Amino acid sequence: MSSEHMQIGEVAARTELSLRTIRHYEETGLVIPSARSQGGFRLYTEADVARLMVIRRMKPLGFTLEQMRDLLEATDRLDSDQLTSDERTELLERIRRYEQGATEQVERLRVQLARAEEFAGTLRGRLARGRHAGA
Repeated sequence: MSSEHMQIGEVAARTELSLRTIRHYEETGLVIPSARSQGGFRLYTEADVARLMVIRRMKPLGFTLEQMRDLLEATDRLDSDQLTSDERTELLERIRRYEQGATEQVERLRVQLARAEEFAGTLRGRLARGRHAGA
C-alpha cells in the first residue's frame, strides 16, 4: 500500500470524525474513497481528507448535506481547466454565497458565545456569593 493512501481509521483520527460519520458521508456521495486495498479496505488520499474537512467545517454552521454537495461540486468544477469565463463567474458567485452564509452564521455564533460566557460569569458570581454567605 502506498504511503499516500490512508485507511479510514487514520482519516477519522485526522479529521476528528467518527468512522460512522465518514461512512455516512460516503453513502450520501459527499466523499468517495479514492481506492480500495487488495483486502477491500477503503483507502483515502489527502484530497479526500480535505473534502471531509470542508464538510466538518460546514456542519456546525448549519449547512445541509445538499448544500455541502453543491459547494463541493462548485469547487471541484472550479479546479477543472475546461471552464468558460461565464462558468467560472457563476461558480465563484455560488462559492461567494456560501462564504456570505458562513460569515453570517459566525456572527450569530459570536453573539451566542458572548451570551453563554455572560451567563457562566453570572453563575460563577452567584456561587462565590453563596460560599461567602455561609462563612
